[in-house]
Amino acid sequence: QVQLVESGGGLVQAGGSLRLSCVASTNIFDLNAIDWYHQAPGKGRKWISSITGGDDTTYKDSVKDRFTMSRDNAKNTVYLQIDSLNPEDTGIYYCRAFLGHVVYWGQGTQVTVSS
Repeated sequence: QVQLVESGGGLVQAGGSLRLSCVASTNIFDLNAIDWYHQAPGKGRKWISSITGGDDTTYKDSVKDRFTMSRDNAKNTVYLQIDSLNPEDTGIYYCRAFLGHVVYWGQGTQVTVSS
């Protein structure tokens, strides 16, 4: 069983920045790639970024200029830095990880961007 806990969301003005965190209850070296998903109000969850154990990152094209994913293995934490926030970034951000063939999700952290 793996628990993922996101934090760092909040209310921010357009143009601002946030750093979201996802803390895992296990050594993140044991996990497959860790992903971030975004769920806009009234919409489904959509993948936005991934990071592998080798620190390789991939991003959805529409966010790659503003989103940066990183990891701190000592803290079992992955981060999502979001810059130049705009109202379309509003929603819940979730992290997801696989351990073997089992998928785990965090509870999400709310980001609200005011214009």
